Amino acid sequence: MALSKQYRPQETEPRLQARWRLASIYKFERQATGPVYAIDTPPATVSGKLHMGHVYSYSHADFIARFWRMNGQRVFYPMGYDDNGLPTERLVEKRLGIRANEIGREEFINQCLRVSLATEREYESLWIRLGLSVDWSHTYRTIGRAARRIAQKSFIDLFEKGLAYRKKAPAVWCPECQTAIAQAELDEADRMGELVTIDFRLSDGNPIPIATTRPELLAACVAIFVHPSDDRYSSFIGHDVTVPLYGHEVSIMQDKGADPEMGTGAVMCCTFGDAADVAWWHSHHLPLVSVIDGNGRLNRGSGDLNGLSVPEARRHIVRTLDDRGLIRDRRPFPQSVRVHERCDTPVEFIVAPQWFINILDFKDRWLSAGEEISWHPPHLKTRYIEWIENLHWDWCISRQRNFGVPFPIWYCKACGNVKVAPEQKLPIDPLQSSPDVNCNCGADDWVAETDVMDTWATSSLSPQIAARWQSNNELYRNVYPMSMRPQSHEIIRTWAFYTIVRSHYHCGQVPWKEVCVSGWGLAPDGAGKISKSRGGGPTAPMAAISKYSADAVRYWAAGTGFGKDTVISEERIQAGGKLINKLWNVARFSERFLQGYRDSIESSSLTPADRWILARTQRVIKQTTCSFRNYQYAQARHAVEILFWRDVADNYLEMAKQRLYADAEGATSGAKYALCHVLRTCVHLFAPFLPHVTDEIYAGLFAKRGESIHTSTWPSVDVRLVDDVAEAHGNRLVEIATAVRRFKSESNLPLSAPVHLLQLSVKDHALSMSLKEAEADMTSITRADKLDVRLNHPVDAGLRGVLESDAVYAAVDV
Repeated sequence: MALSKQYRPQETEPRLQARWRLASIYKFERQATGPVYAIDTPPATVSGKLHMGHVYSYSHADFIARFWRMNGQRVFYPMGYDDNGLPTERLVEKRLGIRANEIGREEFINQCLRVSLATEREYESLWIRLGLSVDWSHTYRTIGRAARRIAQKSFIDLFEKGLAYRKKAPAVWCPECQTAIAQAELDEADRMGELVTIDFRLSDGNPIPIATTRPELLAACVAIFVHPSDDRYSSFIGHDVTVPLYGHEVSIMQDKGADPEMGTGAVMCCTFGDAADVAWWHSHHLPLVSVIDGNGRLNRGSGDLNGLSVPEARRHIVRTLDDRGLIRDRRPFPQSVRVHERCDTPVEFIVAPQWFINILDFKDRWLSAGEEISWHPPHLKTRYIEWIENLHWDWCISRQRNFGVPFPIWYCKACGNVKVAPEQKLPIDPLQSSPDVNCNCGADDWVAETDVMDTWATSSLSPQIAARWQSNNELYRNVYPMSMRPQSHEIIRTWAFYTIVRSHYHCGQVPWKEVCVSGWGLAPDGAGKISKSRGGGPTAPMAAISKYSADAVRYWAAGTGFGKDTVISEERIQAGGKLINKLWNVARFSERFLQGYRDSIESSSLTPADRWILARTQRVIKQTTCSFRNYQYAQARHAVEILFWRDVADNYLEMAKQRLYADAEGATSGAKYALCHVLRTCVHLFAPFLPHVTDEIYAGLFAKRGESIHTSTWPSVDVRLVDDVAEAHGNRLVEIATAVRRFKSESNLPLSAPVHLLQLSVKDHALSMSLKEAEADMTSITRADKLDVRLNHPVDAGLRGVLESDAVYAAVDV
């Protein structure tokens, strides 16, 4: 196949993608032998349109997959979609303008299924167009039947082991999403609040000032805390004070958690204003007074504040306190507020029955598991460790929503006994069926659990779902535990941690050997991280691919290593386009010389330039391979790019052109061999990053019987071509050629301008002999009519000096 004059990626890339899929070149062969490289691909959350940040991180896993496939590994590379929870519900609510309580649970679920399926088709179209080497026969949905079965089976397993339990307890609650959430789903938001100092009354009638940022919770005040070492309050410990407006009495207690520097040093504990209140309530066995409902409004227990939102209630009670002369001070106060990461709504603590998974009792186990895994980059393991060390609650997995995996649970109406569904009936919706047996107490009236599982409770089983745990033992044995988990750094605390927990509870081992953490794609206007749910940033992935090509976009994605954020740069994507065009043009130039060429080496026919570029290539093969094996794909791309641009395109081709165009076979054989070896190597080394243009070049110049470059063998170092001296002498050739070209540029001469004489004064005998042997190379690249190499002898007077180094003095006559 002859290479076309111009490379047209918009035509070529879809054609190649169709060919790859038709030929199943990325299909995982379960029946084959050899090592397996399994990837726990992130199941993209169905919450909006994919953006360039996704393109950035998903490309990273593909670079690694393509490298290992070319190294003879059987790559298991599935794709999943996380479509069973709150993010998808929020997408449907926003896109369709509906809520479940308006159209009914069943119809709302149908709309979630419809929207999620359509969105996933869009995701798949982008991944295919980007050139991800996914095995699409291994695609799953977390709302799919197989995933629901595994999630319910996992829950039953944990329940029977005593690791999953139901408890009426304070849970973090999002008033906007109207559901409990887990500690891991909290973000911090800085805002300016107000610190209000209020007079409480001691039993003798004297005031005691208490400062708070949440005066609307006065009705739920159950204690006052001071630090044990705070002498201002030591005489008041154990005394009662009266809560203003509401009149009930609470005790002054001591706890090291009270900050003497915060406000007046005396802090009211309300059930519940924040996590500290929850901790004090637990540790001091305090009474429970709930004044905020699931809608984020004050209830009847708050008196006049009933029905008001939290901000409205805060304004109302401050006015009332002020009118009665009970406020000593009001001042702006910067505070960090816990918000739900999905909607940025400040959270509350609501007491209700919730399902939890025990994680607090096994912190040492989770820390040890983190040590068994290699983290890329290594410093991000610290984020995992810090998260575990700062865990305060067990994992709340129940959600008061509609679209999700149901708990396979019923409760006996008479005695409250829990009944789990039999395994053979999974997956099951308890609202659609009922146990066909009586309870142990004899009653037969069952109440279905209406909560659904948190989406992380399913996606944390992604390795088991992809490997078809307990339904395809052959596949499971082949791929589990997996080789790599690629993911972003903000979900180390959720996806990475929860997956490790589930794997240990069910399988007794870590779920993968490596964790590769990508950074974020940042908006070029300095707006920070882009997200699906907030618009996806200024550049749509398909638009960028259509404008510049998938390979150009992948080139940009390969420019920054694991763990690093990157700006979405159109300039860097354009640079990828220039590289692709240059690679194509070099291949087209080489085509005439390589047609019918049989790869063989005669060392006697190699010039110093040939030996130099061949030695440089062996070094880069080693560097690139080592970088990939250490998950440093950006270093790999950088190394091969320098080899191609600087060494091959800018220098070697110019050194070899005269010989390549010569008629005599003896003059061209070394150049042809070097060109064939180097170009083929560059195409292979670029293949993980630029899969389309490299496959097209490979098919036109090197392939046998329609073979794809992506199923060919990764280059290995040819020890015959490793030559440190040849590299050093070749670098001198480049140094001299660069000096001559710089002289021409500074003299306003075209680079093609002839040089009558290039004279070199050399200090080292071996180098002088090599430079003399390189006459054809040097005259070709410098356009010199004659090369004169002198050993320890000055150049002729009157010549223009262009280079003075520690080894060579070069001068020209133009």
